Parts: sequence; C-alpha cells; structure tokens
Amino acid sequence: MNTTPRIGVTVVYSGRRHIWSGAPVAFFALLLAATPAFAQVQSISKTFAKDIAPILQQKCQACHQPNGMAPMSLITYEDVRPWASAIKRKTQAREMPPWDIDKTVGIQEFKNDISLSDAQIQTIVSWVDSGAPLGSRADLPPPVKWPDATEWQAERELGRPPDLVIKSPPFTVKATGLDQWFEPKVKLELTGTRWMMASETRPVLRSRKLTHHANSFKRNPNRPGQSTVSRFVIGKPYDALPKDVGTLFEPGDQVTFNIHYFPMGEEVRDAFVEVGVWFYPEGYVPKLKTNGPEGGTFSSYRNTGDRPQVLLIPPNGRQMTQAMHVLQKPAKIYSVRAHMHLRGVAQSIEAIYPDGHQEILSKMGWNHRWQITYQYEDHVQPLLPKGTVLVVTSWYDNTSANRNNPDPDQWVVHGRRTGDDMSHAAVGITYYDREEDFRAAVNERTELLKRLAQQQQQ
Repeated sequence: MNTTPRIGVTVVYSGRRHIWSGAPVAFFALLLAATPAFAQVQSISKTFAKDIAPILQQKCQACHQPNGMAPMSLITYEDVRPWASAIKRKTQAREMPPWDIDKTVGIQEFKNDISLSDAQIQTIVSWVDSGAPLGSRADLPPPVKWPDATEWQAERELGRPPDLVIKSPPFTVKATGLDQWFEPKVKLELTGTRWMMASETRPVLRSRKLTHHANSFKRNPNRPGQSTVSRFVIGKPYDALPKDVGTLFEPGDQVTFNIHYFPMGEEVRDAFVEVGVWFYPEGYVPKLKTNGPEGGTFSSYRNTGDRPQVLLIPPNGRQMTQAMHVLQKPAKIYSVRAHMHLRGVAQSIEAIYPDGHQEILSKMGWNHRWQITYQYEDHVQPLLPKGTVLVVTSWYDNTSANRNNPDPDQWVVHGRRTGDDMSHAAVGITYYDREEDFRAAVNERTELLKRLAQQQQQ
C-alpha cells in the first residue's frame, strides 16, 4: 500500500486510520519560514503571561503546585522565574514533563498525553533566551484550581467524592534499613452488589515519599480468583475504567494491601494509605466486566513453574528478557504501564495475531521515579482476537551509564527489594466472554473510524 502523504488520502495501518492532507500548504509554509520577514515574526519575544503560562497549565501544574508531587510550584511568574534555565534544559532533553513513550513506534494517541510538542519546546527556549520576561499580567490565563495532595484527584473529573474509602491499618516505617513490606487484610462492609467505575490510592502526606508502591486486591472467600482495586506508584494519579466497564464488589469481599515502603532517614509512625472507590449508580450493571484497573499483569520472564526462567544481570553488563502470553479469550486493552526496578531502562509490549501479522503496541522508556499509565484513546485501543500472543520484552542496564544504578559491580537477580530487579507490564484489559460480543466491538470500532475520517475531511 502506498503511504505517501497526499491531499485527502486516507491511510489505514494496524487497524488505525489516519488522514494526511495539505502537503502543498506545508511546502508553502516551508518557503515562508525561509524568508527574512517570517524569521522576523518568529523572533518576537515570547512572554510568560501570553505564551508560557498556558503551557504550564496544560502540561505541568497538575504536579507542580503547593502540596503537589513535584518539588517546586510552577503556578505564578514569581514561582517560575528562578527555574527558567532548568525548565529550558529539562524540556529540551524531554525529561519534563515525564512521558517515556517511544514516539517512533507503536500507538501514539493517548488520553493523558502530557508530552510537549516541538513547537511548545521551542516557545519555552525562545522565552528563556530572551530573558524570560513576564509580559502584561492582563494576558495571563485565568488560574486553574488544582486539587492538592490532600484531596482526591479523581473527584475533579468525576464531580463527587468516593463512594467507599478503604484504609490500611497503620504501620511504622523505620528511619533506616532495607525495604519494608506491609500486607494487611481489611474486610469490607457492603450491604449489596456494586460495580466499580474508578479508584484512587493516596498515601498520607508524611509517608508519600517513602511509598514505593501501594497495591490493593479484592477477593471473596466464596469465589475463586481476585481483582485489582487500585495500584499506586509515583506519577500515577488514579484509574478510571472505560465507559460501561466495571469491577464487581459484593458482600463478603476482603481487600489485601501490598505496600512497599523504602526508609529514607526519618521514622514515620502510623503510615497508611487510603483507597477511594467510585461506583456506578446502585442497580446499574455495566456491559463488560474486568478484573480491575491494570488487572492484567504480564511478565517479561517466568520466575515460577516447572521450567523457571531466571533473571540474572551480570556486573557491568546488560540484559534482555522476553516472555509470551497467549490470550484465552478475545480482549481489549485500554492502558499499559511498565514496571521494573533500578537497572530497567525500557519495555515493550507486542501483539502477534492469529493470522501471523504482528505489531508493537507500545515501547516505553523506564524511570523508576515516575511511573506512567499510558491510557489509549478509544479509537486505538487494541482489539485482540482469541489466540493473540502478547510478547513483553524488557531491557536492563547494569553499567555506570545507567544513572539510576546504585552499584554496577553487583550481580542482579529477580526480587522484590529495590536493589534487586523485576519486570512486568501492568495492563488495563477487558476480556469478552462471548465471541459475538467481540465481533460487535470490532464492528463498532470500524464505524467509529469511519466517522472520525469523515470529520477530518470536513
């Protein structure tokens, strides 16, 4: 298939539809950029009020605010000005805002994309190079009222507080020492069946920086299996399930926490986490069920079973692991998130379809300080037939070139400790119990792509 961009040509690949148009316009713009007059317009100084503040509101302030997860506030000009050079350096290097998706392969359309465009980065660079001027305060956009770390982040989107709050028992984190784990159980007091639509985990403020992760899982003693309630890692605010997808809660359910604390020089007494749960309206049953947000965990190696595959990274060396997982039912993936430790540098998830063709869904760089759940836009969420093989590949760097590496002279093996390593992809996945429901989803996707193509052509 010829994929050369042309006016009005629709190009379809890997089930996703894109429209290219206006090649002559792009050529004309290139000619303009080469003219002195256009260059003079481009050289007009950018100002904080008119050009920078809107970018910070859109991409940065959700974390860079008082009581936010980031180390400094970027709300006002007075907040931002001392950090202007650092902002230029970090954005040019694409270290901030954190967005570690490889932009050269895989799906690129996400609901929560906070990465900066090339034009936005150039705007920041031009502003800093011209002296980082304020400009007229009359040009400032209206301020955004951000929820801080003492509030539920999901409440802003959902418009109401959680229907259920689950608290872990208190735990004292030692000032020094090795990693500490806390795995208590809490019995839920439910009077009837409900379906979860969203969840959020928040550690109390004093223990937030000590919390490596905080996961919660729900099971009913009268039923097999378990579901994910919520997963917390640094950089992950909350989970909202797709429309008309839910996780079942019922009387008798118990929640088990898996909380990983890492001592940082100060004893913290009575550390705990809270899990907020938002339900669909009482009596409502969603069309599809799932084992919770990020309910699918797919490793890049096997560390259990009759023929275990051992993770072993040599001193001053690099390693790659890979594992395959066959889907026993048709499925839809709506989010992906990598998880590794200090030697991890990247992870990919690939689909090999029953007809033999394959595609990389996403390749993610890895930074243990900021773990992002990448939420696919509805029209690109992979629809995977039964028998599809998911291939998870992970790369590790145990050399001094890895700036997160605490000691490149050590052998590294699989383990839960921060100094050990592991690898799995946490996947938001919904399975279809009936083949006809999956075929209906495929047909619905086809119609959606047609509508989007028509809208782009108008």
